[in-house]
This record gives sequence, C-alpha cells and structure tokens, in this order.
Amino acid sequence: MKHGRLPWFEPSALAPEQRALYDRIAHGPRAAGPQAFALTDDAGRLEGPFNALLLAPAVGTAVAELGAAIRYGSGLPDRIREIAILELAVLRRCAFEWYAHERIGRQAGLDERDIAALRAGEDGAGFDEREALVRELVRSFVRTRDAEDELIERAESLLGAPAIAELIALVGYYDLLALSLRAWRTPLPAGAQPPFDEPA
Repeated sequence: MKHGRLPWFEPSALAPEQRALYDRIAHGPRAAGPQAFALTDDAGRLEGPFNALLLAPAVGTAVAELGAAIRYGSGLPDRIREIAILELAVLRRCAFEWYAHERIGRQAGLDERDIAALRAGEDGAGFDEREALVRELVRSFVRTRDAEDELIERAESLLGAPAIAELIALVGYYDLLALSLRAWRTPLPAGAQPPFDEPA
C-alpha cells in the first residue's frame, strides 16, 4: 500500500534494522505517557515522517535519536519548545507538524488564543517576553538562515546561549522533517483536516 510517494511499511515485513528503528519509534519515549496523536495506524504502520525513516535505517535512527533528544532531553521548557515547533510549522506550511504539535502544545499549556495567534503568524497577548523572543528567533533562522547580532545578544541575555543552541538544533530537525514530509507527499492521518489553505 502506498503512503504518499512511499510504500507504507507493514511491521511484519520489516528487515531487522528497520524493525529495530520501528520499535524505537513505536515503543520508545514517544509512545510513553498520554498520546497527543497516534504514532501508528490501526495496522501498526508509522504515521507522519516516521515511515520515511525506515527507508535508510542507519540514517533514520540518527534522525529519530536527534528528535528524541530535542523532545525529551532538551533544557527548553515544554511550552517554549512547542511554540518554536508550531512557529516553524506555520512558516513551512507543514501540515503534519502542525497537526501533531498543536495537540502536544495544548498539553504543554497553549490555549486557544495562543494557537490562533501562532497559526495566523500574529503576536499574541498570551506570550511572555521569552516566548515572543523564541518566535522571533525561529522566524529569523527559517527565513534568513541566520540572526542579526542584536537578536542573538538579546537572546543570550534573556534565554542563554545553551537555549539558542537547542533552538538552532530544533529548527534544523523540524525543517528536515518538513522537507521529508513534503518530498514524500506524506498524507495526514485519516480524518485529519489540513490546517493550511495551501503549502508554502
């Protein structure tokens, strides 16, 4: 069965290296605790960007481990991390990233007002100074692949250099996923509505 441009890999048909990666994704930290969205469909096939990682499992494993470090090993507060991911999803018009992280963001404390402001690319009264600065950094990293000295200086003062480093890694990782999702034409899960009128 096709899933966008790729086969939708059945768990029972995976080679050993693929199966090891599958198990890390489907039964690792992403699967622990309350689930904001399903990692697999009813047949156990991986949703979103994870199916494509099985194509080249050595590289896919490294990508999955980076994602796990960003999600579960980062010093960024959960709410700030999800604001950054959703900001990138809007800039890239990445439907799956928005679909997944809108739900995770709600679990991290984003409310309807915050979600609406992020989706519209507007400032919102619900964002504090640090959160607004994170949005500004993500916009700069995505749009210019850089940041002006003044922006970095403000970020170092308010967030600290380690947080900037983590945000750079976050943008790189979710940009990579957005590219993969676009290139492989990965569909949203069944029944999910596209969050954007058209891609970027």
